[in-house]
Amino acid sequence: MEIGRIQGCTRVLGKSQGYYGLPVRDEVMNDSVTGPETPVMVTAWFPSPDELAALNAGAPIHLRIVGTAHPPCMVGVGDRPDPEISQ
Repeated sequence: MEIGRIQGCTRVLGKSQGYYGLPVRDEVMNDSVTGPETPVMVTAWFPSPDELAALNAGAPIHLRIVGTAHPPCMVGVGDRPDPEISQ
């Protein structure tokens, strides 16, 4: 997966630590466990053509968490890109 620059990016994480840099969009959401106005970070990822073919053939998406404690997370699909706007 390739890191994407998410629309409405509010900051970039990790670049000063030697990573590629992860653009994030800070949002808040209403969550049934943590309550209203729960802060969340949203990132964008784009599959390569080979990964997209594997996904279309039924391969799963794997989420790797660095460390030994698993924070709450969600995986979803963003809006289709507007053909008028280049990425």
